[in-house]
Amino acid sequence: MFSGIVEAMAPIVKIEQEQGNKHFTLRNPFAESLSIDQSVSHNGVCLTVVSYDAATREYVVTAMQETLHRSNLGELKVGDFVNLERSMLPGERLDGHIVQGHVDQTAVCVDVRETDGSWFYRFEYESSRQMIERGYYCVDKGSVSINGVSLTACEPDVQGDKGYVAVCIIPYTYDNTNFRFIRVGTVVNLEFDIIGKYVSRMLQLTGQGK
Repeated sequence: MFSGIVEAMAPIVKIEQEQGNKHFTLRNPFAESLSIDQSVSHNGVCLTVVSYDAATREYVVTAMQETLHRSNLGELKVGDFVNLERSMLPGERLDGHIVQGHVDQTAVCVDVRETDGSWFYRFEYESSRQMIERGYYCVDKGSVSINGVSLTACEPDVQGDKGYVAVCIIPYTYDNTNFRFIRVGTVVNLEFDIIGKYVSRMLQLTGQGK
């Protein structure tokens, strides 16, 4: 489990394709503290460390075909920066919100604006009644994870088969995550609030969501 508070960004130094899987080699400030089988969030995707080299500060994670299809990891290139967060420790403060590292789908940036010291982003994603019933939607002032960053949703909307959500980024988040590389057309990872998913599913099972 994660909190959506990004610890660092890491550059991708190598990508290897093996059948439907991709092996990503990354370098980051806490590589020496990693261990094999440890879970780390990469742009909001929970991946397992399969090898590491303390001397080069590099480690390897593997994304399977389903993960590549559902997230933006399949579009990454050598040199791209990835948001990283290690899993939460028991007893730590939950500074963001509950993030599982299970990306629901991708979204596309449709607007970026600097707004007097902060940054405004608007994203578009595929939507349908069935997806909303599963909890794949945002509510105003609710929580959403975008590229693994815990954010407050604003201006949520659904128009036909498209959903929309906007977020505002403070300068610290802009400087210390890969939000600073996001432009119109950039694909990002979305994880909707797990509490909203449970509530939506419960309403469907009890017949109250019809």
